[in-house]
Amino acid sequence: MDTSIFLPTNARQLKFAGTLLGLAMGLAACGGGSSGSSSDSGGGSTTSTVSIGGTVSGLTGTGLVLQNNSGDNLSISDNGSFTMATALANGASYNVTVSSQPSLPSQTCTVTNGSGTASAAVTNVVVSCATPPVRFAYAANSGTDDVSAYTVDASTGALTAVGQYATGTTPDSIVVDPQGKFAYVANFSGNSLSAYTIDGSTGALSSLATYTITGLLPSITISPNGKFAYAVISSAGQVAMYTRDTSTGLLSANGLAATGVDPRSVVVDPSSKFAYVANYDNGNGSTVSAYALDSSSGTLTLVGTYATGAGPRSIAIDPTGKFAYVTNYGAGNGSTVSAYSINTNTGALTTVGTYATGTAPRSIAVEPRGKFAYVTNLIDNTVTTFSIQASTGALTPVGTAVATGAGPFSVTADPTGKFVYVANFTDGSVWCYTVNSTSGALTRAGTSFTAHTGTTAVITTQ
Repeated sequence: MDTSIFLPTNARQLKFAGTLLGLAMGLAACGGGSSGSSSDSGGGSTTSTVSIGGTVSGLTGTGLVLQNNSGDNLSISDNGSFTMATALANGASYNVTVSSQPSLPSQTCTVTNGSGTASAAVTNVVVSCATPPVRFAYAANSGTDDVSAYTVDASTGALTAVGQYATGTTPDSIVVDPQGKFAYVANFSGNSLSAYTIDGSTGALSSLATYTITGLLPSITISPNGKFAYAVISSAGQVAMYTRDTSTGLLSANGLAATGVDPRSVVVDPSSKFAYVANYDNGNGSTVSAYALDSSSGTLTLVGTYATGAGPRSIAIDPTGKFAYVTNYGAGNGSTVSAYSINTNTGALTTVGTYATGTAPRSIAVEPRGKFAYVTNLIDNTVTTFSIQASTGALTPVGTAVATGAGPFSVTADPTGKFVYVANFTDGSVWCYTVNSTSGALTRAGTSFTAHTGTTAVITTQ
């Protein structure tokens, strides 16, 4: 607009001219009415944002969570590329880390190229996941009052003897702490628990301490958080409770909790919130006792008592903490597995179903992905495989039972999910099986591995 040709001659015209001049100046300040976001009359620019991402490889477990700059959490369920949810300002720093490691099975994921300054879209963050290999195995031998130690071939599962280590009388159960630094043995008729340190290089054991308990001791367990230990006293109908020093491995007595009649097995759920005891009492009210676990002291408070089949002998919890499984070893309505769902708030059990096994099922183990369960049948000299229905916990047999050595007392699934091991009481051996990751079916791997006389239990550790 050319305002030079308009000459106001009175106050009204002067006011109108002022209005026209204001409009013209406003249009000029807005760049003549054109749109734009990258610059203004002063030469400034808007702030751009950049994305942060990369690739994940080797992931087989669940529960991996990444975070950027201590926030912006991103759950990862599969291998491939990822992009964090929140973009950053151009020139901002980034630091991608693992907030939660995967489980089912347990894995360790590491980050490379995880930090820097984002001057452009970041696509080269690399997250590599791996399952730590199993390194050692230990078998308790009740006939020779000792423990056999082995190194484990991570590729084949084969065992190589390391040595024999004295226990108390008639060792019946062996466990290793979550860090793989200490081993503990329940001596069934020895009125004692034996504790050992594990040599991290060789797997050799060194005696750490002996704890006296009056009574028959068929089972010991360590809570998954490593803070507590529990041993059942079958002759007294009690659980001996201990707090555990995670640095030294030493145990401190923390009282006794009542169980049902003749308890034979104790286990703690993956959250370390609940404990369960199988009370054998064959033919006279066989039960499972459920307890709430105090997170500070480790003391147990009874939640409820639940019926099983005859003579419950072994109990296992799946790695999600959703289901419990009990082998019913006794006569009558034994030779079955009882399945229960777990109330994850209270620890209470609800019956899912009862499933036929071979004769005299003595031990049960659930592999680390929670897809399959394995049961040893003492009289049949076999191990039965079941698939686990993920939503209900129901069991379905997989193929036919597979042969074991003579008198299969105990079964364990290694933490990688690749191998299953069976301790055979009568012939004093340990048998190894490879696991078909799709079907769960077992194939015997190599020959049997000699333990000693009366092998009662086997355990592996990473």
